[in-house]
Amino acid sequence: MLRRRRGEERARRGTPADLLVVGLANPGAEYEGTRHNVGSEVVRLLAERHGASLRRSKERALVDEVVVDGKRLALAIPLTYMNLSGEVVAPLVRRHGIEDLARLVVVHDELDLPVGRMKLKLGGGLAGNNGLKSIKAHLRSADFARIRIGIGKPPGRSDGAKHVLKRPTKQERAELDVVVEEAADAVEMILAEGFAAAMNRYNTRPDAGSDPAAR
Repeated sequence: MLRRRRGEERARRGTPADLLVVGLANPGAEYEGTRHNVGSEVVRLLAERHGASLRRSKERALVDEVVVDGKRLALAIPLTYMNLSGEVVAPLVRRHGIEDLARLVVVHDELDLPVGRMKLKLGGGLAGNNGLKSIKAHLRSADFARIRIGIGKPPGRSDGAKHVLKRPTKQERAELDVVVEEAADAVEMILAEGFAAAMNRYNTRPDAGSDPAAR
């Protein structure tokens, strides 16, 4: 459950969202299409699928809320830099009435997964991701759900920070396009059937055993 600071009031009025999906990214044209921004691509695809119009909000994010099969789906892309994501996510959680952090799904890139792989995870460690660290700090909890999209590690001893800020190769881009579609499918399954059902489907494929952190 979300831990609130003393005196903090819920900003939400009306029906809470059934699911809040946040795609992590860095803002600005220079970061579009980079490995680090793949989470935002999933949110943009969901917006396209369901007729959402992502608009700037007072929470410093692109946001919209749509109804899918009778359930409210809130979509958001923070407009801060990745390491400040929590400054945006915490007020969005309040705005959309997310009391159970299992109903907050953060979509992000993952160095520890091969390019094109995807794993779902509820709570647990942050694997050094600064965006997740910021979210945990502001929510004072790591109990939110994640969809981890593999971008692979850089070759040799290359700098991981530089790797995530570069655009993928043509072959990697093709693989990422497929997994972005798959991640959007996973969000829709979470909304319809719950996170456990989606984990059971997407984390139990033949390749899942190679990533102990996903279990």
